[in-house]
Amino acid sequence: MPPRPRSHGWPSHRLAVGCAVLCLGLSVACLGEVWGKWDFASILSAAQSRYGALGPGQERIRAWSQLLEANDSQPERAQLEAVNRFFNQQLSFQDDTRIWRQADYWATPVEALIKGAADCEDYAIAKYISLRRLGVPSEKLRITYVKALRQNQAHMVLTYYASAEAEPLVLDNLIGDIRPASQRADLLPVYAFNAEGLYLPGAGGDRRTGDSKKLSRWQDLLNKMRAEGFAVGQG
Repeated sequence: MPPRPRSHGWPSHRLAVGCAVLCLGLSVACLGEVWGKWDFASILSAAQSRYGALGPGQERIRAWSQLLEANDSQPERAQLEAVNRFFNQQLSFQDDTRIWRQADYWATPVEALIKGAADCEDYAIAKYISLRRLGVPSEKLRITYVKALRQNQAHMVLTYYASAEAEPLVLDNLIGDIRPASQRADLLPVYAFNAEGLYLPGAGGDRRTGDSKKLSRWQDLLNKMRAEGFAVGQG
């Protein structure tokens, strides 16, 4: 197994990231400290107006609402487990060309639940959004772009840091249980982002390399969520 960083558990070598970062586009806005309550009756009504008949997706969205309500006051680790399990069970993996007829599409949680299908970034986004709604601070969460070595392809996961120096836990759709990064030698980190910035892996731990206000796909996704009726503020 490759040597891991002193504090964060990822392999110390990394892939070239310039093109990968640039292809994401422009702008992540700062995330609010605590997200407000969401009115799922209004959200369902807006979804029907926006997307048409929801079919089984309506029950999946209601189940999401119930998940958030049931875990609102739970410890963070219990919230991680519940959210990770929910989306891994509710969504089947399919690539964007099959779901959306596009090469790369970032779906909102509502869009993914309506389809009942998701690409890897949609799993990571839905888990991130849910945990932010449950009150997990953005600095503890990173949407992390990796290379899945066994599949030899780009992949995205959600990582959770209990503290700034903690080894991250990996929430993934490839492996159902949450594992420390040091137990995921099948994943090679490329970069990560959250509200605070962009991060590159290194031998001494992840280092912040830029402002996350340069990822437009995230801003576009937040705008879609606002149109769906979610009070997400600046994210």
